[in-house]
Amino acid sequence: MIEREALNTVKNISETFRVLLVTGPRQVGKTTLLKQNMPKNMNYVTLDDKILRQKAKEDPKLFLKEHPYPLLIDEVQYAPELFPYIKMIVDEKNERGMYWLTGSQQFVLMKNVTESLAGRVGIVNLNSLTYREINQNIKDKVLFNPTNLKKTPEINVNELFELIFKGGYPELYNIPNMNRKKFFEGYVKTYISRDVKEQVDVKDLLLFRKFIIAMASRNGEQLNYTNIANDIGVSDNTVRTWVDVLVTSGIIYLLEPYMNSKLKRVTHMPKIVFMDTGLCAYLAGWDSARELQLSETSGHYLETYIVSEIIKSYNSEGIEPNISYYRDKDKNEIDLIIFKNNKLYPFEIKKTASPTKEMIKKFEKLKLGTKELGEGGIICLYDTLMHLDENNFIIPVSSVLNAKNNEK
Repeated sequence: MIEREALNTVKNISETFRVLLVTGPRQVGKTTLLKQNMPKNMNYVTLDDKILRQKAKEDPKLFLKEHPYPLLIDEVQYAPELFPYIKMIVDEKNERGMYWLTGSQQFVLMKNVTESLAGRVGIVNLNSLTYREINQNIKDKVLFNPTNLKKTPEINVNELFELIFKGGYPELYNIPNMNRKKFFEGYVKTYISRDVKEQVDVKDLLLFRKFIIAMASRNGEQLNYTNIANDIGVSDNTVRTWVDVLVTSGIIYLLEPYMNSKLKRVTHMPKIVFMDTGLCAYLAGWDSARELQLSETSGHYLETYIVSEIIKSYNSEGIEPNISYYRDKDKNEIDLIIFKNNKLYPFEIKKTASPTKEMIKKFEKLKLGTKELGEGGIICLYDTLMHLDENNFIIPVSSVLNAKNNEK
């Protein structure tokens, strides 16, 4: 059994809130996490069962009587009619951990949760496995902290790109000899035929697949709706709708640009971050980790892998990451900015083992804004954590992926 970073957050929410909601893409382990840790007296139902789903939709009050709390309801977004009745029950009984819910369609869930369960529900957004979870190294785990960097054991670059290529879906690690390509082919077919069709009216599913491939080919790049629309032959508005589907189903994250009124000529376009680089590499047509590692796009994959790992770690704590990137019209770019303690902490993410001060010259651009500039650095493939200059560090990828409390 792979231990998940989110387990402590799940336990804490269950002990302090009346309702726990775990969201995230399909097959990232939401149900497994909860079923393995639910109380012995907790009942379980899944709305993937069409008969149970119909009963929940047609008579939600009776459904909840026939399936009393404590209750785990899987894929709860299929029956939004349940939410008002769950609200009435938890308001009347006022006990902790009465309902555990999972769902794969965050937009549908969040809309109903906001309307019915605000103040009563704690939310965890679960993603595919992190580097730390894959290597079963979650002891002493902390969020990456730019003000408290730690040395950690070096990560072999070839092994790192094997993980970037494979991705983090649990089934790839739980089932020996699972064929990666067949897994992703089935995953994409299921995702398009179920989640996509239920969120938007997509008449041509092959066209939507072409859209996802176009997005994967732009992983780590700025999102230009018009370019994608022209490539696949649809309108800008259609692309915007489909991008929302990828975001709300947890497939991609849009890294927003850092905006400040005193910074002139900055971009307004978000950057595409695939939350699982294995899925992205499959969609983009890469056949091996080695080919990906030696390609011109390998830097983008390393960058999005690091950013997605930071996002996953925050999500496992039930926290929204306050991150962005910088780019201006002169193409000066800073890959990652973490806003913390009212300061901006800038980072470059480079596929290099020879970082230089020239790589951080663009950090000076942030001094023109209104926020104080904190420590930053270059996250890279160098093997030792050390100062680059007075305020910036050379940061091995291991110090991000294995951030911990103490050196051991």
